[in-house]
Amino acid sequence: MQADERRQLAQQLRVDTVRAPSVTGSGHPTSGMSAAELMAVLFDGYLRYDFARPDNPGNDHLIFSKGHATPLLYALYKAAGAIDDEELMTYRLRGSRLEGHPTPVLPWVDVGTGSLGQGLPFGVGIALTGKRLDRLPYRVWVLCGDSEMTEGSMWEAFERAAFEQLDNLTAIIDVNRLGQRGPTQYGWDTDVYRRRAEAFGWHAVEVDGHDVEAVDQAYADAIDTSGRPTVIIARTVKGKGVAAVENVDGRHGKGIDDVEAAIDELGGATNVSVAVAAPDGDGKPHTFQTGSADLPAWDIGEKVATRDAYGAALAALGSRRGDVVALDGEVSNSTRAEDFKDAHPERFFEMYIAEQQMIAAAVGMAVRGWTPFASTFSAFTSRAYDFVRMAAVSRASIRVSGSHAGVEIGQDGPSQMGLEDLAAYRAIHGSTVLYPADANTTAALVAAMADREGISYLRTTRGGTPVIHAADADITIGGSAVVTSSDDDAVTVCAAGITLHETLQAAETLANEGIAVRVIDCYSVKPLDAETVHAAVAATDGRVVTVEDHRPEGGLGDAVLDALATGDVCVQARKLAVRTMPGSATSDEQLADAEIDASAIADAVRDLVERSDR
Repeated sequence: MQADERRQLAQQLRVDTVRAPSVTGSGHPTSGMSAAELMAVLFDGYLRYDFARPDNPGNDHLIFSKGHATPLLYALYKAAGAIDDEELMTYRLRGSRLEGHPTPVLPWVDVGTGSLGQGLPFGVGIALTGKRLDRLPYRVWVLCGDSEMTEGSMWEAFERAAFEQLDNLTAIIDVNRLGQRGPTQYGWDTDVYRRRAEAFGWHAVEVDGHDVEAVDQAYADAIDTSGRPTVIIARTVKGKGVAAVENVDGRHGKGIDDVEAAIDELGGATNVSVAVAAPDGDGKPHTFQTGSADLPAWDIGEKVATRDAYGAALAALGSRRGDVVALDGEVSNSTRAEDFKDAHPERFFEMYIAEQQMIAAAVGMAVRGWTPFASTFSAFTSRAYDFVRMAAVSRASIRVSGSHAGVEIGQDGPSQMGLEDLAAYRAIHGSTVLYPADANTTAALVAAMADREGISYLRTTRGGTPVIHAADADITIGGSAVVTSSDDDAVTVCAAGITLHETLQAAETLANEGIAVRVIDCYSVKPLDAETVHAAVAATDGRVVTVEDHRPEGGLGDAVLDALATGDVCVQARKLAVRTMPGSATSDEQLADAEIDASAIADAVRDLVERSDR
């Protein structure tokens, strides 16, 4: 297109950005209207995308980090012929693919956005994948809002992109000055953004975002820049083109009051189409050479930390599968992800202390069909929790390993203890939560996670624990293991991880007192093996103790009690968990102070038995 035609396309995008939200009276038209020229030029001259083949490996990737600007995104899809006008006018209606914020329900959307500060980190992950894994020349374009530039995750992304020299990444900041409740932090001072981006190592271009010739030149400049990413800092006007809302505070997230007048003011409805250029050829992602490798195995009774088993199993899995990649947050010598790094350095990504970017990069790799495992201390996964939540919205399949969980870690103290992680990951839609107690279980679950869709979380333990299950044991996601049982069992004890070993010690003590206990290794916290739990508790007349190195809210205890709530057995339960604020102490002292050690478990069992005898 020539410049005048691009201006016409931009006006049409504005018209459709006004029209779509008018059906429900909800949406963010003014946020899309500011970026119309930016997207018109991108779609006409620079984006390489085959809308008929969204799975084409050579396609560019466009991410709306300012995910609330979906009326503009969907208007673009209409102009490109991906959707028709009838579908455009289903925006935000029940059952429509055109949701209020973009999700991969649409085949052209890579990631769900709308939680501000996430689109650019996801874009970094996809661009990193293009450079180091796919090794294809596609480009990643990310439309950002100026409000989200105050998010720390944006600057994690800026730092990482420069470090990795991602010249296949272009960020476009729509500096329209107005946020949800008033002016943004720096308003139209685009020089602030330029200086900061340059300090991070980016090539930065300031531009009038409504000047199609200047925008065209900026994009050409970005493509010609090598060795570093480019950010285009575009000064724009929110609500551009409609006097009633143009640069008017208080219009964020609100429809246009007089839609017909606004359309007339914008020049009326038109039917301009844009022929987005397809990428050259199909492209073929790089593949990594693999071979045969058995999962590691350990003898029963051997003392091994589950974090050690995680590293060994992940390295073996990487030898068998070239799609497996690993990311770590500068603690790989503790999480044991360094085993994968040593075996497969080309597929290992050191993300340093930037947990949000680590998870975002994992999501970006999953978008492109890779199988990522991300690891850090369990306590620190909370730093990236919103990214995990949005990964579920994105229908991404990523695997997270949290090591050094619970008070068991000992003298490091509470800042290092993951005590809320099971609850957090259980709450994620469609998630899998695993907490193995020994090395062989860990290895089996790591292999199973690789084929698991959705968000998978594996909790590992710092200290060595005895191997309980044989290497060929039937360990499955959604399963459990009954470790001890008899016809005389008085109480069922459900445990996982470190507390399983404490439970077995308690069971031995109780057996000497004539009290038989049925012990279940609930290594799959979600999905829980409800059938086995129901049967065991029924066999012990409803008496059950749950014990976990975790807060009492939302962890294993709640998973067991939730399952039992659907049964017919009247339950007498004791839930042992960490209810105090830990300090520094040895591992054994921590377990005793939290009252989740063998002594406390035995006391809880005795209490239930005594009450039933009264």
